[in-house]
Amino acid sequence: MKEYIEERAIELANYIIEKKATVRSAAKKFGISKSTVHKDVTERLSKIKPDLAEKVRVILEENKAERHIRGGEATKAKYQGNRIKVG
Repeated sequence: MKEYIEERAIELANYIIEKKATVRSAAKKFGISKSTVHKDVTERLSKIKPDLAEKVRVILEENKAERHIRGGEATKAKYQGNRIKVG
C-alpha cells in the first residue's frame, strides 16, 4: 500500500476519534469521498494499526446508532425554517 494512503488513513482515524466525527464530516474536512473515508478507516486501517481501527469502529457504530436522531433534528429544523448544519 502506498505510504500516503496509510498516512491519510491514520490521520482520518485520529480526526474521527478526536472529534467523534461522522464519515460525512471527515470526508468534507479532508476533501475526499465518503467511500474513501470508509474504506480507509475500516479496511486499510485494520491492516496498518488494528488498535486504532477498533477505536474508530466504536465511534462509527455510535454514529450509526444515532443517525436517525440527527436526521430527525435536521428535518424538524428544515420545516421550522431554522436550517442547521448536522454532522
